[in-house]
Amino acid sequence: MQFWKKLSQKERQERIQKALNENVNFAHDASLGYPASKLDEKVFNSDAPFLKDAPTLQTYVANPNHIGCHTLGTSEKAFKGTQEMEREVLNVLAVDIFKAQPDSFDGYIAPGGTEANIQAIWMYRNYFLYKLNAKPAEIAIIASEDTHYSIPKAANLLMLDWLKIPVDFKTRVIDVFSLENIIINAKERGKKYFIIISNMGTTMFGAVDNPDDYIQILEKHQLIYKLHIDGAYGGFVYPFSNKDCNINFENPKISSITIDAHKMLQAPYGTGVFICRKGLIENVLTKEAEYVEGMDLTLCGSRSGANAIAVWMILFTYGPFGWCEKIRILQMRTEWLCEQLDQLNLTYFREPYMNIVTIPSEHITKALEEKYDLVPQKHGNGNQWYKIVIMNHVEVDHLSTFITDLKATIHAKKGITTKIQSVTETTF
Repeated sequence: MQFWKKLSQKERQERIQKALNENVNFAHDASLGYPASKLDEKVFNSDAPFLKDAPTLQTYVANPNHIGCHTLGTSEKAFKGTQEMEREVLNVLAVDIFKAQPDSFDGYIAPGGTEANIQAIWMYRNYFLYKLNAKPAEIAIIASEDTHYSIPKAANLLMLDWLKIPVDFKTRVIDVFSLENIIINAKERGKKYFIIISNMGTTMFGAVDNPDDYIQILEKHQLIYKLHIDGAYGGFVYPFSNKDCNINFENPKISSITIDAHKMLQAPYGTGVFICRKGLIENVLTKEAEYVEGMDLTLCGSRSGANAIAVWMILFTYGPFGWCEKIRILQMRTEWLCEQLDQLNLTYFREPYMNIVTIPSEHITKALEEKYDLVPQKHGNGNQWYKIVIMNHVEVDHLSTFITDLKATIHAKKGITTKIQSVTETTF
């Protein structure tokens, strides 16, 4: 680890205070040109005693704006202190977790994984348009049917076709034969440039795609593509639970990665991460943002610097070993649940290195769904799966109670089946 380490509470407080001191202080400085200020003191008391020992909350009150991308060019100098802390976060994520070389990447803390995925597709679309003189109709998105809804949302916004690839119902693995047929068909219809979204932990199943499935077929047909990893869910799990994980920037075919800090990292909602290789993000420069110091290379524009500090705080509180330990505990709880389901001879899906267990809907009653807040694959008619996500608050006691209720449900169903068989036999 080059950048990631565990810091004491005192060290964390001092680092955040140093950053805030380097930012503009709207309470004391004569800053006349910014359409911004600290949070309204009539509502948010900046002198509250508890803030002294809560540096992250101090940052929220100070309200830094991290508009722009701070890994490239200059940025608004009024918030340089906390911008530097965002760069520290990106170094941990890009270099220490996803194996990029230092200074070989760009990125930012986005308002969620949805924006980060759209940012990637927007960037690649423009890359094909500006650098390769592609026509919009020649560009297509390829992603599995299990991919996050941000991908069809991006397709709609950017007016691109989404080629949806089927997966096996039981294994959730990409159907490579269908993939090749769809690509051949697209090529015949004039598609020449492809934006690939490969999942590191799908939202419903936690399934992890093999990027090579896409790479081999696209290169076999000599097609031009860019490959994005959607690790919004799995980015803070899979690289730690699977020691042989190679879905990272050591693979030269991978150009960008999305991670969500507001899922497994438990940062405040509205905290995603976008990271890409150098030489790509310039394709989404908004030249018209001339009043912004530096370059606005993001979809959102203004964004909360406090969310970046929250991610910094979590990462440097745990350190790499503390985080690995946390993920290992969640894996053990997930394995316990799977062992109980095995004893009941129930089918389910679980990616071996992830902490999601997805159970066919035939095993789950409405009462179980409501009592345990189980999430269906599809609300309304036609649902086939329910998922259990082993987050930090989900302990074995909770899982044990669920298993007890599930057993009772199964026994009740068996009793009803036995009675029906008995009545049928008596009738005949």
